[in-house]
Amino acid sequence: MKFFEKIFGTYSDREIKRIIPIVDKIELLDSKMQSLTDEQLRAKTDEFKGRLTKGETLDDILVEAFAVVRETSFRVIGLKHFREQLMGGVILHQGRIAEMKTGEGKTLVATLPAYLNALTGKGVHIVTVNDYLAKRDRESMGPIYEFLGLTVGVILHDLEQTERQEAYNCDITYGTNSEFGFDYLRDNMVIYKEERVQRGLNFAIVDEVDSILIDEARTPLIISGQGEKSTEFYKVADYFAKSLTKDEDFTVDEKANAVILTDKGIKNAEAYFKLENYADPENMEIQHHVVQALKANYMMKMDKDYIVRDGEVMIVDEFTGRVMEGRRYSDGLHQAIEAKEGVKVERESKTLATITYQNYFRMFKKLSGMTGTAQTEEGEFREIYGLDVIVIPTHEPVIRIDQPDLVYKTAKGKFKSVVNEIVETNKKGQPILVGTVSIEKSELLSEMLKKRGIRHQVLNAKYHEKEAEIISHAGEFGMVTIATNMAGRGTDIKLGEGVVEAGGLKIIGTERHESRRIDNQLRGRSGRQGDPGESRFYVCLEDDLMRIFGSDKLKGVVEKLGLGDDEAIESKMVSNAIENAQKKVEGNNFDIRKTLIQYDDVINQQREIIYKQRSQVLEGEDLKDQIQEMIKDLIYSAVDSHISGVEEEFENDLGNLINYLEDIYIPKDYLKVDDLAKLSNDEIKEKLYTMAHNMYMEKEEKFESEQMREIERVILLRVVDTKWMDHIDNMDHLKQGIGLRAYKQQDPVQAYQFEGSQMFDEMIYNIKVETIKYLFHVQIQRAPERERVAKETTTNYDGGNGSTKKEPIRRENKVGRNDPCPCGSGKKYKNCCGREA
Repeated sequence: MKFFEKIFGTYSDREIKRIIPIVDKIELLDSKMQSLTDEQLRAKTDEFKGRLTKGETLDDILVEAFAVVRETSFRVIGLKHFREQLMGGVILHQGRIAEMKTGEGKTLVATLPAYLNALTGKGVHIVTVNDYLAKRDRESMGPIYEFLGLTVGVILHDLEQTERQEAYNCDITYGTNSEFGFDYLRDNMVIYKEERVQRGLNFAIVDEVDSILIDEARTPLIISGQGEKSTEFYKVADYFAKSLTKDEDFTVDEKANAVILTDKGIKNAEAYFKLENYADPENMEIQHHVVQALKANYMMKMDKDYIVRDGEVMIVDEFTGRVMEGRRYSDGLHQAIEAKEGVKVERESKTLATITYQNYFRMFKKLSGMTGTAQTEEGEFREIYGLDVIVIPTHEPVIRIDQPDLVYKTAKGKFKSVVNEIVETNKKGQPILVGTVSIEKSELLSEMLKKRGIRHQVLNAKYHEKEAEIISHAGEFGMVTIATNMAGRGTDIKLGEGVVEAGGLKIIGTERHESRRIDNQLRGRSGRQGDPGESRFYVCLEDDLMRIFGSDKLKGVVEKLGLGDDEAIESKMVSNAIENAQKKVEGNNFDIRKTLIQYDDVINQQREIIYKQRSQVLEGEDLKDQIQEMIKDLIYSAVDSHISGVEEEFENDLGNLINYLEDIYIPKDYLKVDDLAKLSNDEIKEKLYTMAHNMYMEKEEKFESEQMREIERVILLRVVDTKWMDHIDNMDHLKQGIGLRAYKQQDPVQAYQFEGSQMFDEMIYNIKVETIKYLFHVQIQRAPERERVAKETTTNYDGGNGSTKKEPIRRENKVGRNDPCPCGSGKKYKNCCGREA
């Protein structure tokens, strides 16, 4: 491979050669652009937009558009893109990763493809690692876009809903990966389309792409919340179910896997829960809890369907008789069994929405990124995101001297030597940046330096704004800065007066990180733009990387040399051993991320189906045909599951079928067994469907078409949201227990895919049943309103960003029927002041 590269150059070299002619053309337009007045330069934006509407492509106008941005940048902020930055801009526009060393001006590079792609009017997201950088980059680069007539927004953590909408509607929007991801999830939880903040995901430029798409990709985004269903209610419903008598108060329909209340049972329910009409749609929650409590008590058998072990209800596989770790019954049935068995009813707090960064960013039509270090993970970028990495040459040659590692026997000896080196270097005024792998280590080093009287600054990735300020001064004469490896990322270190003569910025690494990339980032902070500099790593056999992944052979070499605590060796073999250990860890981490995606891909396909369904509802689509299909599916599958084909059982089967459908849509005593007894299965299906269709049309006449359509949307939205949130929760439980399947020679990912798919099909069927049931029971005097089924309480990123964003406001600030009454009584609005409304 190396031999091939020597003759033909690397892949990056060959790709750069291809774009050099484009860069040459951009530079040739320089004098033409300089001759334009400000007004003529600004008018280019409208000209480009016009050309695009006439059929030209972005590639057709790239050369001229980049030349316009280059000249504008010089006039507005005094910076003109140099050749290598133009190369980076082309690479980003092509939807690839540009690897550009620290100090090469990546923030300026992004202005080229951002402007070009914003001309389509579909929006450009520029993604940074924290709020501070998003704000800084918007402020420093915004004037270029604004001069050219484009709008620029920034998404920050504490923005209100309308401010977010404005920022997303801009041509170019800066923001962090977590804010963009959470807003996508929240947009798919709103109940009116006006509450959405984002528009389509068109083109993203991800700054520090390795940090966002690789380092942070192990943690999915999770929004948690409080479901309106209190776990207490499962206990109340269980108590009611246990008070009933079989056949008198309810019947069991094993074929439909249902327990159905009789007329007497319904009267008991109305008395017990103090209801006027049990079948009223506003009693949906109560009906749901009662149904599940009945199923738990009269269909689910202990030691057959489930066991109770250590206070936990565990499902038993009906085919193998084995416990299915992590699997929970869906739709509240599991909680109902927990209430039945008197164990803790799990989880009031629920996962309301979740997505991995991988799946969020793969939704963009075009994705690109920039970083100083991406090549070591090129395989992962290509496999997961379909992105290749192109290394852009530096504007000036790198003259930093990277010294070989020094290896010590103990951590004590290593840190003593690091402090000695700092003291000696500090005497000549050469600035030093010391990288540590943890806050704890940076504080230890700080204490040691205090004892030696060395003034220094400590940074540990807690306060982004302060960090950036401190790190920007780290190159000044006599400065000593201790930083955890990620602190101040994205901020340039410029050299102060007299520092070039003193040897430039010296980098000291106090340990090798488990990823080569992080070590390279630390090194790359020195020697920017042709500046002098030096770097060296100090390692010891007690470091985590050496202890866990270093080879015994290496330890043997150090032992043989009989090193004292303060003595060190420089050895090529040690450096190679460290690199091999790092490659091993990188491989392990890639496997973890890959497995995460394999799991999330299952729920991702499901998420797309559900979000599409919600979107149709929010956009006000006519759902009539869809509802008709649901009715047909429901009736056909009910007939198939009830009629066994055994002649002696036929009448009994028909009786059970009618009972089951009476619970869903047929009025009591509307249909008799004799009405169906002489018909074939297909004729039964047709007759039942025709009946349902006629009843539906009668209801539509009463409500009038437009109101009926809104009722369908309201009911479907509420049912879909409730079922989906339960499903996410159950999938989460399944994932947590699935690893144990490996002990049974089952592939955990395959098991998760198979069972997750079964659970999804079950959920879709339940959505149909409940939607039809509520639709047929809705009353003319009180059509249901849209309501949130759960309230967001936290996200798993709140710790880093302060309190959670406020819930999006309702349309017209209207009080929902199930919201707490504004009068402060503590009751729901509908049971208090809302009674008069």
